[in-house]
Amino acid sequence: MIRTRLNRKLLIRFIGILLIILAIMMLSNMLIEKTITTMSTSKKSLPIYCVDTEESKVAISFDAAWGNDDTDDLLKILDEYNIKATFFLVSMWVEKYPDDVKKILAAGHDVGNHSSTHPHMSQLSKEGIKEELMGAHEKVKSLTGYEMELFRPPFGDYNDTLVETARECNYYTIQWDVDSRVMNLQSL
Repeated sequence: MIRTRLNRKLLIRFIGILLIILAIMMLSNMLIEKTITTMSTSKKSLPIYCVDTEESKVAISFDAAWGNDDTDDLLKILDEYNIKATFFLVSMWVEKYPDDVKKILAAGHDVGNHSSTHPHMSQLSKEGIKEELMGAHEKVKSLTGYEMELFRPPFGDYNDTLVETARECNYYTIQWDVDSRVMNLQSL
């Protein structure tokens, strides 16, 4: 009789522990599924780093944010080798060098938006981002009639808000995948 009570108590404890383990496993499984679902539905907004193409191509771009000392030489070299590039322009540069903006477009190059004042864009509010984008956009449009559609954030600084706001302003956010300042020429 004592032995039966002990076996029964042991069996009840064993079943209780087993039920607790099963409950923990079910709960952890639910949490894992919820985590996977959350991770798969919350995608980070990324800029365009490259475009897949069957042809071997390189996209060359320049940021026009400071001086224009090399602009004419650069345009001559690009023309000599029949190369087209994208020039990402800051409003201040457009205001200071309007003739260069026109020369770039006349030579068949593309121009893109590089902001109005060259700030760290991820630190701005959505409204601040719109002001930076549309300020530069309107400067180029009023000068040339050209509607820019490419945007490269200054310093390569972006976040989800920036990429999504740029998209709302009809811009594709572009990022480099090779930086000439840090490129190892020996690896070429």
